[in-house]
Amino acid sequence: MRVNADFSERVLVHTSELDWQASPMKGVDRRMLDRIGGEVARATSIVRYAPGSAFSEHTHDGGEEFIVLEGTFQDEHGDYPAGTYVRNPPTTHHIPRADDGCTIFVKLWQFDSEDRNQFSLDLDAVELNVVGEGVSQAILHKDELETVLLRQIEPGAMTSIGDAGGAELLVLDGSVSGGDAELTRHDWLRLPKGDLADLVAGEHGARLWIKTGHLDHVKEPKRA
Repeated sequence: MRVNADFSERVLVHTSELDWQASPMKGVDRRMLDRIGGEVARATSIVRYAPGSAFSEHTHDGGEEFIVLEGTFQDEHGDYPAGTYVRNPPTTHHIPRADDGCTIFVKLWQFDSEDRNQFSLDLDAVELNVVGEGVSQAILHKDELETVLLRQIEPGAMTSIGDAGGAELLVLDGSVSGGDAELTRHDWLRLPKGDLADLVAGEHGARLWIKTGHLDHVKEPKRA
């Protein structure tokens, strides 16, 4: 399966307009943002767990990172409420579930194969540093492959997104606009290598999750 698999193109997805598609596990549905592969895939998705749903135990051969957007995600290591950012690098394993239901933004098979830095962060507690007029941010993760940021933009302030190695963003809260496009809560934008987007925050400001540099390293996952 290939979804938005041409990484030389700019892609904007208003995620609320996508249909939910059933996964192999009952009660777990997804909205596919980009994908290369079948059930073992390099994938970016929004995944919804119905109350009481779960996945069987599995190992993340290619790594997994996710943000809890709504509800509480759970596994044997703990509970992760909305606003939690989690990185589970290659070789980690867990038994995910959602007793009361949840929705997450998740990326699979997009890690450095040598990465072993497993952690979770409460995005509401991360310290932000001013990087421009009306713009603050925190570095959530950085390695040779990519940089992951949380960026807060005050109402009416402008920020630029882009990188020689590509970029993508998810709107966590608020809205931004650029050109003739507006992105609101949970909308997703991917920029090809070298592309640049100038965005202005809406009347309530915006909070963005941003990843840069990673499109220099797009690979199809190896089949077991």
